Amino acid sequence: MSGGTYESSHIKQNPIASIIGNVLEWYDFAVFGYLAPIISHQFFPSEDKMAGLIKTFGVFAIGYVIRPLGGIIFGQIGDRYGRKKALIASVAMMAIPTTLVGCLPTYAQAGILAPILMLILRVLQGFSVGGELIGSISYLVEVAPPSRRGYLGSWSLFSAVTGILLGSIAGVLVHSIIPIDTLQVWGWRLPFLAGLVIGATGVWMRRSMTESPEFLNAAKTGQIQKAPVIEALRTAPGKILQVLLMNMVMGTGLYMLFLWMPTYLQNILHPPVPHALLINSIAMLLLICVMPFAGWLSDKTGRRPILLTAALGMGITVYPLFLLIDRGDPLMVFIAQCVFAIWVGALYGVMPATMGELFPANIRYSAMGLGYNTAFAFFCGTAPMVSTYLIKKTGIITAPAVYLIILVLVGLPAYVLLRGEKSQ
Repeated sequence: MSGGTYESSHIKQNPIASIIGNVLEWYDFAVFGYLAPIISHQFFPSEDKMAGLIKTFGVFAIGYVIRPLGGIIFGQIGDRYGRKKALIASVAMMAIPTTLVGCLPTYAQAGILAPILMLILRVLQGFSVGGELIGSISYLVEVAPPSRRGYLGSWSLFSAVTGILLGSIAGVLVHSIIPIDTLQVWGWRLPFLAGLVIGATGVWMRRSMTESPEFLNAAKTGQIQKAPVIEALRTAPGKILQVLLMNMVMGTGLYMLFLWMPTYLQNILHPPVPHALLINSIAMLLLICVMPFAGWLSDKTGRRPILLTAALGMGITVYPLFLLIDRGDPLMVFIAQCVFAIWVGALYGVMPATMGELFPANIRYSAMGLGYNTAFAFFCGTAPMVSTYLIKKTGIITAPAVYLIILVLVGLPAYVLLRGEKSQ
């Protein structure tokens, strides 16, 4: 990883500003997933509950399909004009549609216009999300000293998963505090409207950010590319594919085992598991605690051993743990999700530094965005929909576990091919 001289002031000034947008990004997507049964009823009414859920998760997935385009545009901004400009634009573009989701008319109020408007807002969200997280990763990894890239880089995805946890907590609160009839009429809107506060805070904080020293060095030495996306595809197609495969495993694991799991426990499994959202939230606390530890450990031992162990662990344990979950015992569900939290937390904690170290600064934003966003568009964002569809189509309650095992097998070579030494 080439670049300018590290200055400790960069680490002290801007870490919260660089990650605040991730909280909003994943908070919104998590709230949508956790409230999917209610959103399904309001925007996609159907006599078949499973069909309504599939449609809702389909709209959820649409927000991811547009992400590669957002990644290309924001990658162009970030690699040509600076990480700061891209990060300010992305968080502003995320806050507006998130808030508007909470203002939408329902199907009963506006007919077919309601799901169409929901679809448009999800597309706008997905576009901005395509540049948000990658910009944060680029910035944190670039301002970190080489010996601490794993630890400091982990905070970018830490903030993303924290957003998911906040979405889960919001789901618990609205289900616990608001009567179900009120929740279905207007209470579901409150978590989306709360996103405006996070977005406004993000824009305000990022305006005072300083630019990353590695980007400034690239600009000073004439390394900036006019078309960084094309340059990335020309010089690093294999590494972009490697990023895609690694994130396919990592992201699908999180989305299936945590974002979709409450819906599975409450609306698919019979009888429903009580306190599913609360169990999920507690397990995610463990997950986010694992992340900075895994990032720190990777600075000592190297990235590859931790990533390989976590990917293999998830692939080996997911099927038997699904069988354990299917017993419907809340304690067994909690144990299973804690095991999942260790594997997924380790992957998420080490991935930012791993991706950042694969590319030089002048194409880093664009190259990471291509691999990461493509994986999330076609695999991770579709995981809730695919998981629900597989159960409906096959009648096999453990079908999603088999799907995840297949993805682990396909993605494993990407982890094996990583360089094994510690960061230099």
